Amino acid sequence: MNTDLMAGSTTGSATFRFDPSATPVDANERAARLVDPGFGRVFTDHMAVIRYNEAEGWHDAAITARAPITIDPSTAVLHYAQEIFEGLKAYRLDDGSMALFRPDANARRFNNSARRLAMPELPEELFL
Repeated sequence: MNTDLMAGSTTGSATFRFDPSATPVDANERAARLVDPGFGRVFTDHMAVIRYNEAEGWHDAAITARAPITIDPSTAVLHYAQEIFEGLKAYRLDDGSMALFRPDANARRFNNSARRLAMPELPEELFL
């Protein structure tokens, strides 16, 4: 199943292809894990992947099944530690829905880090 997801932009220009996990965690197991998730112990079934090159900029955005990341041994992050990590926090509301905690602030911090590292900034509409 491939479905386009709006990336949360007000312009509606950013879309992510959605390739759902073939083996999602059972809903009851997920609920049990989320009782006390802690940091770095419970993970989602999916991850966001967005490619970048100078010719196309940020492109080919997708939400895919969580999987190991394959990288070339010459990848700069392995040799020069040039990377950016910006984690989002999600909370369950009283009505059962989920809310992100200040994702706009995360997007700004990500781009501030990118500027400091002389890396390309990610448009906020793709981050959000």
